[in-house]
Amino acid sequence: MSKKETSSGVEKAEKLTRKTPAEKTVKKTAEKPQSVKSTTEKNSPRKGRKPAAKKKAEPAAIKQTKRESRKAEHDKKKLEAAKIKAEKKQKRLEKKLAAKQKRLDRIAAFKERRAERKEKRRERRDMLKHETKEERLERKRELREAKTEARIAKREAALEERQARREHRLKVRAEKRANRKENKHAPGFGGWLAAVISLGVTSLALGTMLTFGWITFNGVQADAAAVQTQSLYELNSIVDNLDGNLAKARVSNSADEQVRLLSDIAVESEMAEVILERLPMDLTLTQNVTSFVNNMGDSAQSMLYKVARGEKLSDSEIATIEYMYDVNLQLKRTLNDLTNNSTQKDMLEAMKGKSDSFMYTAFGEMENVTVETPKEIFDGPFAENTKKVTAKNLLNLKEITSSEAEELANNYFADYKLSEVRCTGEAIAEEISVYNVTMKTADGEMLAQISKNGGKVVMFDSYKDCSQKNFSVQRCIDIAEDFLSDLGYDDMKAVWTSENGTVCNLNFVYEDDGVVFYPDMIKVKVCEERGMVTGMEGIAYVLNHTERDAEKASVSRKTAETALRKGVEIKFARLAVIPFEDNEVLTYEFHGNYGGNEYYIYVDAATGEEIQVFTVVGTAQGRALL
Repeated sequence: MSKKETSSGVEKAEKLTRKTPAEKTVKKTAEKPQSVKSTTEKNSPRKGRKPAAKKKAEPAAIKQTKRESRKAEHDKKKLEAAKIKAEKKQKRLEKKLAAKQKRLDRIAAFKERRAERKEKRRERRDMLKHETKEERLERKRELREAKTEARIAKREAALEERQARREHRLKVRAEKRANRKENKHAPGFGGWLAAVISLGVTSLALGTMLTFGWITFNGVQADAAAVQTQSLYELNSIVDNLDGNLAKARVSNSADEQVRLLSDIAVESEMAEVILERLPMDLTLTQNVTSFVNNMGDSAQSMLYKVARGEKLSDSEIATIEYMYDVNLQLKRTLNDLTNNSTQKDMLEAMKGKSDSFMYTAFGEMENVTVETPKEIFDGPFAENTKKVTAKNLLNLKEITSSEAEELANNYFADYKLSEVRCTGEAIAEEISVYNVTMKTADGEMLAQISKNGGKVVMFDSYKDCSQKNFSVQRCIDIAEDFLSDLGYDDMKAVWTSENGTVCNLNFVYEDDGVVFYPDMIKVKVCEERGMVTGMEGIAYVLNHTERDAEKASVSRKTAETALRKGVEIKFARLAVIPFEDNEVLTYEFHGNYGGNEYYIYVDAATGEEIQVFTVVGTAQGRALL
């Protein structure tokens, strides 16, 4: 086939197959970037890192989540730990407050029991006041007869019991004898074995019974000795009170005061006589003491009748009081020595009647010079006479919130360098609603009670060590005055000071125009090492302080002095309002000495009569009043 005869399709195919060199070069050139691009895409490091970045992003998110989870868990634990710590702290504080409240309750219970005892003595005084001498002798005779009858009945009951036990033992012994007669045949090996076992068991039981009986007998003896020891302590307390009342009777020159003192002496003498009869001592040793106590009661009763009739005591009767005071003082020293040095063994020996025992020797001698303080004491004049009234001066004051109480505490106690102040709740102090506020310092915790009305500090207490004496009493008074002034208590005067080791106890009362008001009292405790106030109690002041009408004395001081016992050396005198029989009475306060003792004597400024006498005594805790 010729060239012209070739079809157009074949030609086109051949053209496509046959390319020129130039075309091939252009084609290669055009294709090369594409292959390079492909190689670049395969080998490019950027393309290789992107998948790796995706793989690492996922673990980082997990770590972040875990980190946040751990942080949240740590914060939760920290919050729980802080909560537990706060709860423990609150419990400690509540425990401390509960212990303080328990102590206050004990003090209140003790005061209540003391008031009951005073009420019983008052009732007995009233009875004695209207009892004649013949009635008294008849009553004492009936009491002795009743005691004798009770003693005889007890002895007869013990005798009947011993007789019954003896008859029982005889009956048991007769039955055993009859059984032995019935069993006289010789026992075999088994019988001997049973007999040996029975004998062993019987011996063991007998030994146990004897041992138990010995222990029981010793227990009974110990109980009896404890009862007798308690009687000795009761006698000691009564004789101590007699010493105080006799000391007051020596200087009292008021009919009312003499009636009260002589009534107490008569009652306490009879109580001492009853206890002396209970002690397990030979009558020859207690006869003189019992006789003295009995005569003292009769003398006091006789003088009581005379004073109640409006008559004056004679010089011989006053000398009798002096004699009773001196002899009772010796008896007091002997009993104080006994209660301080005797043991239960000494009491058991006395109960067995051993004449060489300590108690027999002590009762035979009355020469010991040991001195002990009477029990009924007060830390300053009228320190325990808080009237149960409403705090009228607080009623119209603004009621504060707990946060305001915290702010006030920060201001009141700024000198103590507080690190934390927190209100822990509310309470009732006497008739006053208060906030309990705790404060932290570098030396420990402090507690204050701030009234809801007016924001007054009612009580303050801290726990600080105080072992050295760096400040004098006068300097402590100045420190306490500044402290009270900062709390808003102005015009306060120190009327009583007493040192207990390195602690100075001070009583302040409100003073107006030279007159001191004992119902408005604040007690302050100052550490003599640090020169800081460590305690304060202002319940009496907050309850009683109010504006009073000015009172004037109806009698002069010179006239009031004539009511005192002749021979009293007066140190100072001033006008004083005192609580007396649920009223406030304007009096002349005389502080002086008589017969070696220190006294506070109060004479009514309206009538010129002596109405109250205190004697100062020394205690292990400092000075006190009886």
